[in-house]
Amino acid sequence: MKIAVVGATGQTGQQLVNQALQQGHSVTALVRNPGKLTVTHENLKVVEADIFSEDSLKLHFKGQDAVLSCLGFPISFFYGVPGYTQSMKAALNAMREVKVNRIITMTSWYTDPNSGSNSSFLIRFMLLPMIRSVLNNMYEMENFLKQTDDINWTVVRPPGLKNTPTTANEFLTHEGYYVPDENGLPIGQSVKRRCGSFHALSTQ
Repeated sequence: MKIAVVGATGQTGQQLVNQALQQGHSVTALVRNPGKLTVTHENLKVVEADIFSEDSLKLHFKGQDAVLSCLGFPISFFYGVPGYTQSMKAALNAMREVKVNRIITMTSWYTDPNSGSNSSFLIRFMLLPMIRSVLNNMYEMENFLKQTDDINWTVVRPPGLKNTPTTANEFLTHEGYYVPDENGLPIGQSVKRRCGSFHALSTQ
């Protein structure tokens, strides 16, 4: 399969690129700074692109089977974070131009402002308010995708991602804003970054 990876120089993006190559896919990594991606492979093509430009993206989306986005944007305490919606709108328009119909993107638990009511005290009253500007824009992007019926899309919502070795623990999934236990309370607070990127690949 031919895959375009947007946000390939981030920690999750690099994991995804490596795993895609290990699985035998041909990968086009779209990056702002090619020097930040040190991976080399005969099935890897690294290109410089503007994630907010439809014209820039469509040059590299052409001929791809799927687009995977691992973009991340910094939090802002004083202004909104528009990057998720702006980049997704450009990506979908570019995909339509070159007839690519599959996109997988990653957001987070608790993007819905009302979904954190069962979370722990520290998450609910400290972490979520601190990162709310990012979560709000992720939520806006998710709602934008829900209104898109001509593109086959999937949003993967992992909790916190950490750079630790994978284990044999069961990997749980749930369709919603977090993974609940039998009482409806969130299970865990983080997963291995490698597991998150692997699940994104498995949804193709």
